[in-house]
Amino acid sequence: MTVVLWILAILAVPTLLVLGWLAWVFLREFFSPSHDEDAAAEAAEKLGLLPADRQDTEHAGPLPAGWEAALGRVGDGDWLAAAELLRGIGRDWDRRSMAVALLGGLAAEDDAWLLAWETAHPDDPDAAVVRATSTVTLAGRIRGAKRAQYTTEEQFAGFHRMLQRSRDEIARAAALDPDDPTPYVTEISLALGLGYPHSEMDKLWAEITARAPHHYEGHWWALQYWCKKWRGSERLAMEFAEQAAAKAPPGSLLTVFPLVAHFEHDESDDDTEGDRTPGMVARVDAGLADAAAADPTHPRLPELRHLLAYYLSLQDRDEVAIEQFRLVDGHVNALPWRYRGDMAAYYCRIRNSSAQVVAAG
Repeated sequence: MTVVLWILAILAVPTLLVLGWLAWVFLREFFSPSHDEDAAAEAAEKLGLLPADRQDTEHAGPLPAGWEAALGRVGDGDWLAAAELLRGIGRDWDRRSMAVALLGGLAAEDDAWLLAWETAHPDDPDAAVVRATSTVTLAGRIRGAKRAQYTTEEQFAGFHRMLQRSRDEIARAAALDPDDPTPYVTEISLALGLGYPHSEMDKLWAEITARAPHHYEGHWWALQYWCKKWRGSERLAMEFAEQAAAKAPPGSLLTVFPLVAHFEHDESDDDTEGDRTPGMVARVDAGLADAAAADPTHPRLPELRHLLAYYLSLQDRDEVAIEQFRLVDGHVNALPWRYRGDMAAYYCRIRNSSAQVVAAG
């Protein structure tokens, strides 16, 4: 009898090994990161949120009404559409600077329509500011987006040559429309690329704030100047951002800049402890109040919402995070996703993690 049991035990060993292996495979598959990611994506889908392949990587949010059609006409060579767009915006400086940047990008690709506009109206300040912006945009494209050690001498030479050319164009645009802060905002790109000393940047900033003290894009580019990666430091950047937010009226969206300054200098990778401090929670709360007070059609509002959604998710405030994600879903060209080559996938990974928590609750 003992021999029989011994034989049966030997025969059972392969079966037990197979069963153990199958159990390990099952547990590995069920609890693997891919399974978790699939479950999170499914939770996001159930909440009506879009997958990565349906995210617009060109914009932070929908363009203002009528802009897409106007820009399409300009792309087809119709300079009158550009003139009508800027004339309709008028003295709304935030919208004007955004529209000028988009038009400048189109002209940097093909300026035939802009040349036709300049020929028809040689002293049109709208055409002049688009020309200055297009030259600065072209300079950036010549240099490329890679770090200095990966940029050739030829690229740097072309970059600086175009920036120098834009000086006269910026000055001309400013002279043609003395009230417009847009040429001075455009000049901040020269301050970055040509290395304006702090005293020159202070003078340039005074020109901008004299015309538009709470100008969103002006603050965006000025903050870039004060960041460590350009001409400042983490301390200078945060001081600039905090002062701007403190002085701004509700709804101006300038509460975004302390969040931007924090993000620009955050080198902690996946460590989120620095994003959960009482100070960061207070900054996010200020941003939520600012967004609630803002004009819902403000073209820069999605940029604030993207950062709010990101930090709310990192702070495990998932219900509120999903509220912000819903309002921007479908567009991902904004911080914090913009600096990633896989911006849509990264956006969805953070968003889906909050969606999974909300769905489970």
